[in-house]
Amino acid sequence: MDNPGAFQLTANGNAFAITSAGTQVGDWIDGFDGITALTAQFQFMTGSGSSGTVTAYLQTSIDQGQTPIDIAAVAFTTASATSVVNLCGLTPKTTPVTPGQQALSAGTCVDGILGDRFRVVVVSTGTYLNSSSLNVTGVAR
Repeated sequence: MDNPGAFQLTANGNAFAITSAGTQVGDWIDGFDGITALTAQFQFMTGSGSSGTVTAYLQTSIDQGQTPIDIAAVAFTTASATSVVNLCGLTPKTTPVTPGQQALSAGTCVDGILGDRFRVVVVSTGTYLNSSSLNVTGVAR
């Protein structure tokens, strides 16, 4: 596969800064032709006095970013936490998957679909302190 190893999923080259309600669309990271597995770690850090929810949608695309496909949805609230997902591109899909954006339920993953690029979309509600952030690291195999 092209480019095995660790990489960062960012927004404008940085970790996702979580300050208020809204949607942040991350940068596509490409060059993963032939990927067979992906592990992603979502590290959410927040301070006291925050309120709301943060949901991070890991997406892939098989048509050069024209059609994003949600492959994992990880949710956080007001406590710092870390979550990890592991996805395999070799898992057979016996039913079709309709590409969608921000459509997965929190805590859901779709195995078996890994394109040549990835990004994260972060949807937040409520108010978070300026020091709140989400750092997403991936390892391609």
